[in-house]
Amino acid sequence: MHGVTMFWLGVALVIIGLLMLVAEVHAPGFFIAVPGTMLLVLGIALLAIGNVDIYIASALMAIGAAISIAFTLWFYGRIGKPEPPTTTTPDKLVGTRGKVIKKVEPDSLRGKVRIGSEIWSATSKVEIPEGATIVVRGAEGVHLIVEEVK
Repeated sequence: MHGVTMFWLGVALVIIGLLMLVAEVHAPGFFIAVPGTMLLVLGIALLAIGNVDIYIASALMAIGAAISIAFTLWFYGRIGKPEPPTTTTPDKLVGTRGKVIKKVEPDSLRGKVRIGSEIWSATSKVEIPEGATIVVRGAEGVHLIVEEVK
């Protein structure tokens, strides 16, 4: 391939790479950044080396793609290590404080309390009004036994 054609191929790769990086800014997720960066680097490499045979350019692109894939897999493996899901059981909440979001009544599980970002059904020995601060004293199944903090 002629040097002029390789020049325009390099320019095209730089432009496409830059457009992909701009798209990444507007839709983050790092999925467009890797190929965008690779195209940008390959385009700059083609512009820097100048007149190069199409087979050499193809080999450079294949090597660049393989390195990019290997790096991406390694990178995501490092930042996305699988962790077991966290679970909250009622027993683990004993002693924690929360707010009543629906009146809690004795012998009824219609009352609701918010503990952190979770909402739980609750009962108590006495009526506790909405908005009151509570402390968890125990659990029955998936329902909390609460007491008003005074």
